[in-house]
Amino acid sequence: MRAVSAHAAHKAVWWLGAFAAAGCLAGAASAAELEPFQASYSWSWKGATVALSTLKLEHGDGDIWIYSSSSEPRGLGHLYPMRPKLRSSLRLTDEGVQPLSFKAEGGGDSHDADVRFDWSAGRATGVYEGSAVDLPLKPGIQDDLSVQIAMMVELLRGRTPEHLSMIDKNSTRDYRYQREGTQSLSTPLGQVDTIIYSSQHPGSPRVTRFWCAPSRGYVPMRVEQKRLDSVEWTMEIQSLERG
Repeated sequence: MRAVSAHAAHKAVWWLGAFAAAGCLAGAASAAELEPFQASYSWSWKGATVALSTLKLEHGDGDIWIYSSSSEPRGLGHLYPMRPKLRSSLRLTDEGVQPLSFKAEGGGDSHDADVRFDWSAGRATGVYEGSAVDLPLKPGIQDDLSVQIAMMVELLRGRTPEHLSMIDKNSTRDYRYQREGTQSLSTPLGQVDTIIYSSQHPGSPRVTRFWCAPSRGYVPMRVEQKRLDSVEWTMEIQSLERG
């Protein structure tokens, strides 16, 4: 993982959709099946709180959705570079989620991003963390934020995502997922039943796990990244508004 950065947390964390379970809705997903929400999370690095992150999903015109993230550093978080504001514009189609644009700002040139996805031309172009981007688009490719909604849509369709690809500078990275079990968590929202899923890039020593709540629209209650047997960071839900 890169130096302690809020975007890295989002990138791993928001495999928000990597959860499936009984109670998933069957049939094809449509915009009506997604529900706007706003959730806040406390992010801890090596046991110390470093940021408070807020994610918001809004429905735009027609099949367009806007997903945004903002992070406010806390404590040691003031000492590390962050990308406090991220925004993804995306389209929901019968085939799945198509990102249209992704922007990250507030972390300096080496951490910011501004990428456009032109599906008619079949290319993604722009800048990502100081690297020029010019990539051919393939079905299923996502940005740091749209990947979360892509997974939610798969779950609403009654399918378990097995792998997803994400843009990473001028290349992509693939992640594989698997279900690991269930657990009831004590949260600020009360006791919540969750399903645990893990995500891992092939060959990486790091594994990210998500405790996701079917009763709350599959929004994760907790996210944790471990390197081998050591916990590097966690995100714990603090508040959630839906609809």
